[in-house]
Amino acid sequence: MYNYVIRRVGFMAVTLFLVTLIAFAVTNILPGNVALVILGPNATEESLAALQAQLGLNRPLYVQYFDWVLGLLQGDMGQSLRFGEPVAALIAERLPRSLLLAVTATLIAVALSIPLGVYAAVNQNEAPDLTASMFAFVGISMPIFLWGLVFILIFAVWFNLFPTGGYVSPTEDLVGSLHRLVLPASAMGFALTAYIMRMTRSSMLEVLSAEYIKLARAKGMSQRVVVLRHALKNAVIPVITVIAFQFSYAFGGVVVLEEVFFWPGIGRLTLTAIQSRDIPLIQGCIIVVALIYMISNFAADLLYAYFDPRIRYGGEE
Repeated sequence: MYNYVIRRVGFMAVTLFLVTLIAFAVTNILPGNVALVILGPNATEESLAALQAQLGLNRPLYVQYFDWVLGLLQGDMGQSLRFGEPVAALIAERLPRSLLLAVTATLIAVALSIPLGVYAAVNQNEAPDLTASMFAFVGISMPIFLWGLVFILIFAVWFNLFPTGGYVSPTEDLVGSLHRLVLPASAMGFALTAYIMRMTRSSMLEVLSAEYIKLARAKGMSQRVVVLRHALKNAVIPVITVIAFQFSYAFGGVVVLEEVFFWPGIGRLTLTAIQSRDIPLIQGCIIVVALIYMISNFAADLLYAYFDPRIRYGGEE
């Protein structure tokens, strides 16, 4: 297990290095002049040249890249061109808000999808199964921002139960914070539920047809014991993979959903950076989102061994 963790961390380091290459390349081929964006269309050639020299934009690209990577290794993501503040500080302020939204949405999705998937598998081809399958089809077909608009229309406009958007810090007003969190987290949670439910149903159907499940039933074990104690524990392995992927998707999805609900997280920060062509901020947001993806998948791999002790990493017996 220890050797596996070391290998995985090394693989993550290589992946992160490739992400830095891609992020730097993509942000530097974007059209437009950063200095011109900052100074405006009436800037003179002399002022543009002076600002480019000040920002280091007149240096070769490979020099800019290595300086940026060196700064990353030291915890320095550069200075935001739009806000005039350190990129790391801007991201550190908004990242917990996006994590709160993504984690809450994932918990809602898991709480809904696993019971629904198990119930659908146990009642295969019956009304509950067909209803759950129809819900999954609708859920997969609708983009995440459309779920947000539907929830706003129903719960904020028609029934006036929740605000249409905004953010309140839990340290300032816990009740107000939860009140504003419910709608975006529920919208995102419903969008994620369909994928996890389908995988739960599929995995449960495969396990329920296994010989040891038939043997357990032949021994007179109750349906509850067979399903929850024997089948679900073995069926949850592929579901963990989907949950980890959906959490990563949720974190990436906040880029759109935060704009819909005026949630001041890293998603809206990324959009602001793109609109203002704030290259250091764009690069920093890309790196953070990539890290979240890698960490969530790494955590899923570690959970496999917890739920299934038969799994051995690194060829260990």
